[in-house]
Amino acid sequence: MSDYAFVTRWRIGAPIERVFARIEDAAGWPSWWRGVRDVRVIEAGGADGVGRVVRTTWRSRLPYDLTFNARMVRHDPPRALEVRAFGELEGAGRWELSPDGDATAVTYHWTVATNKWWMRLVAPVARPLFRWNHDAIMRWGGQGLASTLGASFEER
Repeated sequence: MSDYAFVTRWRIGAPIERVFARIEDAAGWPSWWRGVRDVRVIEAGGADGVGRVVRTTWRSRLPYDLTFNARMVRHDPPRALEVRAFGELEGAGRWELSPDGDATAVTYHWTVATNKWWMRLVAPVARPLFRWNHDAIMRWGGQGLASTLGASFEER
């Protein structure tokens, strides 16, 4: 059973192919996603990206970093990406994109458990704070993505 299950929904005022291209390029996230401190490709994976492993370090509103690896297990352009996370977080993430008029609807499912001892210790009382923190960093991502594409952003 996972400790946390989040669903994030954005509407980005740009075509699905452009939105997908930015999301799938994790190495480029630090240039537009506030809070992404570092991204390193650990394993290249196949020609389609399946098997690629990236290590990301994040910091949002709370003063701690989270570093974890994500292995791409599904790559279905321009509709879906799925990863398995391991390291300080363990679980699964799934990006789903669909056309929405002249924009793109983006849904991100993130189901994870933390492996940081102190986060597990304080989770019973800090869970709302961790959710708030997650929501903030995802909002930054949607805003940054829209900005880098010169597009509108709506959080749903």
